[in-house]
Amino acid sequence: MESLPVTTMKSERRGRSKPPQTSKPSLVMAFFSCLAWLYVAGRLWQDAENRNLLATLLKKNSDQRPKVLTVEDKLMVLGCKDLERRIVEAEMELTLAKSQRYLKKQLRESVSSSSQKLLAVIGVYTGFGSRLKRNAFRGSWMPKSDALRKLEERGVVIRFVVGRSPNRGDSLDRNIAEENRVMKDFLIIEGHEEAQEELPKKAKFFFSTAVQTWDADFYVKVDDNIDLDLEGLIGLLERRRGQIGAYIGCMKSGEVVSEEGKPWYEPDWWKFGDEKSYFRHAAGALLILSKNLAEYININSASLKTYAHDDTSVGSWMMGLQATYIDDNRLCCSSIRQDKVCSVA
Repeated sequence: MESLPVTTMKSERRGRSKPPQTSKPSLVMAFFSCLAWLYVAGRLWQDAENRNLLATLLKKNSDQRPKVLTVEDKLMVLGCKDLERRIVEAEMELTLAKSQRYLKKQLRESVSSSSQKLLAVIGVYTGFGSRLKRNAFRGSWMPKSDALRKLEERGVVIRFVVGRSPNRGDSLDRNIAEENRVMKDFLIIEGHEEAQEELPKKAKFFFSTAVQTWDADFYVKVDDNIDLDLEGLIGLLERRRGQIGAYIGCMKSGEVVSEEGKPWYEPDWWKFGDEKSYFRHAAGALLILSKNLAEYININSASLKTYAHDDTSVGSWMMGLQATYIDDNRLCCSSIRQDKVCSVA
């Protein structure tokens, strides 16, 4: 009977479970897992904060950022609106000119008192020191005063062509202005500087100014050392009235002078090939252009290349056009013959 309790106690001890024992490596892994979880959670929280901050900054900057400008707005900002308008007008003008073989319908009001279209505008090149020559012309082939007005009623305008002094407004300019006030027979080209080296550009200015001022069938350039048979010239032009693309003169082709310092030196001599010969062109003493050719010079004057001489410059402009070259011996002014329209004074 005394041994019973002992047996009972042993059986109770056997019935109790033994508590589990956690290994040390497991504890370490659990610790590091907690650290990793905390790190990832912290990064996620930080990324969310950064995203919120960036979104706030972007929204704020987008409100302050200028809007995307259209081409129209950029032109306004750059002050190019007027330039755009002028370009469009120039393109329209060129399109019209090409469609009408360089003819324009819009011309400035004619200085001539006659409302009918003129036969010709004759420009006599002159300079500041050529007053004696001008007076000689006025007393010979060129009418003056009332006779000049009556000639305009017949459809022929004659003007001395001169530019401005390099010293704008000096005594040279004032003398020409005073002479013109009395005689009223000048075409003063405001944009041209009267100088020997600028002579080739004078052709561009003359034809451009003349075609904008008078509406005529022909525009004639004459040197100031030439005497004209005015009636003979008028008759020649009358017979060709209405002809389109007429380039009339004493046609020639001469040697290109390539040695600097010699008379008639051409700085662009290398452009004329190995033979160094000019293309066919009307001699500069007297040359005639029909209206559409003068209009072409007016429209394209800004881009037309000039050479050392005005006659070769005009000839180069005609080469690319549908111009009719008319070689008339009566316009070869260097020799004197019975049927000559011009001669050296």
